Amino acid sequence: KVPDSRGDSDGSRRGSLCDRHCAAINNAQGDLGDLGCHLHRPRVTPATSTPSCCQQHSEEVCESCVVKTTLTAENAVEANKLSNNYKFGFKKWKSHVTARPWEDRSEIVKELYSDLNVIRGSGGSTLTCGNVLYLLLFGWWLSLLYILVAAVMFITIMGAPYGWLCCNLAGYFFWPFGKVIQKVEVPKSHQACAAGAGESSALLGGPTRRRWRPPCCLGSGYWHHASTAVWLCLGYPVLALAHGLVCVTAWLLIVLIPVAKLSARATSRVLLLPPERALIRRLRMTEVPLEGEVILCCYRAANPYYYKYAVDGINVFAVNLLPLVLVALVLGYVDSPNHLTGSAVKFTLALLSIMPLSYYIGMAIASISAQSNFAVGAVVNATFGSITELTFYITALIKGSREGNRCYAEVVKSALTGTLVGCVLFVPGLCMVIGGIRHQEQRFNSRSAGVSSALLFLSVGGVFAPTLFSKVYGKLVCGECHNVTQNPLGHYLCHNCHFDLMDNNGTLYYSHVQPLVYTVSILLPAAYLIGLFFTLKTHTHIYDIHISDCHMPGHHHSAVVHWSRWRALVILLLSTLCMSACADLATEHISPILTNSTISQYFIGVTVLAMVPELPEIVNGIQFALQNNLSLSIEIGNCIAVQVCMLQIPILVLFTIFYPTNFTLVFSDLHVYASMFSVVLMNYIFMDGKCDYFQGTVLVMVYFILLAVYFFAPSPSGC
Repeated sequence: KVPDSRGDSDGSRRGSLCDRHCAAINNAQGDLGDLGCHLHRPRVTPATSTPSCCQQHSEEVCESCVVKTTLTAENAVEANKLSNNYKFGFKKWKSHVTARPWEDRSEIVKELYSDLNVIRGSGGSTLTCGNVLYLLLFGWWLSLLYILVAAVMFITIMGAPYGWLCCNLAGYFFWPFGKVIQKVEVPKSHQACAAGAGESSALLGGPTRRRWRPPCCLGSGYWHHASTAVWLCLGYPVLALAHGLVCVTAWLLIVLIPVAKLSARATSRVLLLPPERALIRRLRMTEVPLEGEVILCCYRAANPYYYKYAVDGINVFAVNLLPLVLVALVLGYVDSPNHLTGSAVKFTLALLSIMPLSYYIGMAIASISAQSNFAVGAVVNATFGSITELTFYITALIKGSREGNRCYAEVVKSALTGTLVGCVLFVPGLCMVIGGIRHQEQRFNSRSAGVSSALLFLSVGGVFAPTLFSKVYGKLVCGECHNVTQNPLGHYLCHNCHFDLMDNNGTLYYSHVQPLVYTVSILLPAAYLIGLFFTLKTHTHIYDIHISDCHMPGHHHSAVVHWSRWRALVILLLSTLCMSACADLATEHISPILTNSTISQYFIGVTVLAMVPELPEIVNGIQFALQNNLSLSIEIGNCIAVQVCMLQIPILVLFTIFYPTNFTLVFSDLHVYASMFSVVLMNYIFMDGKCDYFQGTVLVMVYFILLAVYFFAPSPSGC
């Protein structure tokens, strides 16, 4: 209902009405956290429809409702995180930094976090591909193992009750779907004895947590029974080890996490029950289950939505990749002589370890920024926003300087160019393609994209200015020339040609090129600061982000953060330290790959070394695009590209002043042409503020064409 109000409060009421309308549309789309909405005037006639917001109020109110992007958040911390996503220079982060209210989650997500102890009325058919996969991977040998353990229990005679239990569990774990394991109640005649036997101990999984007391009936006490000792010594350890193996394997496969829960619950609850208290039965649709606690009830072995699963706010992929960091560090520093593995394996492990560490760094930065004021967030983003790439680049330059190998500097230049080209073409193009599959046409804020585009033009021109200067005034030197026409005045065919800046004892470089490099390295960060001041202080209306105060029923105003500021800071520092160690290992073992590989060093730099650290950012961009928030997807690529030119390269130049290396701000022609063409094409695509999957396909195809050029290009001079 629209309140009938007059006076000075009319404008504020109109605005809040539009905000509630936007929030209602967001809630109807199923995303209460991130997706903004734009209201458009509906084309309806007043005679047949209810007057809309725009028809009831003035035109200027409608315009504010059209332009404004209204975001709904569960609490103040999430509101800060969402607002930071739209700020230039801040890391864009999709995942929540606070615990979402349980009632606000979808039924699919609720099922991911539920325990396997709920009986559903109708589970449907249990013959699915995931269940068959469980049978082939785990079911058959688990069942066989239970039969062998049952035979051992029968041989001991005293363990016969557990032998019968293992026989029943063999059939259950062969195909557990549609079956239930219940903990039956003790008969009344045995309640007094059972109460003294410690039924409510935590090990038995009872509902209370009272400390176990010695049994009053030694003849029938559970823990003093001889069969229990035999079971805990001979049967339980073997089965617990087997279920542990199943649990770890299923967890790593992610889609089989229900199997991991099944095995963990079986080890901690089922196998510790007295045999007479475990009831295994098959459920039927019309059958009423018996009274008693349900311990296990599983219907599906696989769930494809488990890619959304998070542990303490950390995505399951980042959790599973974290042990890879430990393996890479142990192998890299313990097996220095390469007795266990070769350099290629260690390089691959070190490079893959950068992905989870990048995720933890991004999560920590987003958590600190969301819980702090603007100044602290800006400092943290500026300090640690590019720490992943800079750590690798500086480590590679140090190693190249110690070995006197110019190839490392060329690889760093290739990685810088690959990051620039990939974030300008591949990241937004891929987001357009994937987002265009769900949405026919996507719109974005062309004004905010225009700011990033202008900074990109400025940064690319500044970065490549010393290169263009050297092409004009440098001396062309060729390594090998052949006379094609056998005539001294004829044509010559030359190879390995480059512009020599060190002619006449380096007069051109030290007197002209190097001062130009230092000048550019000062102007680019200054332009970056001006861009920050422009977008965050004087022209904040470009983004026009409004955090709605409309909280739907079930939203909580109090925030339960996953990581506190101190915890996020500790994780940020530890991740940065591990990142430095992994970067050191990667540069230590990249030399054999660069020397013995038939692939061009250009290609290795622009693909593997450039895009692997950016995979978490690419995933964030895809998630934003799927929710029709392409503005953030584009800003992710643009911000990384701007930071490469305006922050990372000046920092590398500053580093070479204090630690001389072979790095000079003179790029090859291929890097110059690829970067400039990419920026021009991106600005042409983004001019109209809307796009579809076809335009995204064009960007991706151009990126792959450039990769093909790098693949077939000869290795740079000095490698």
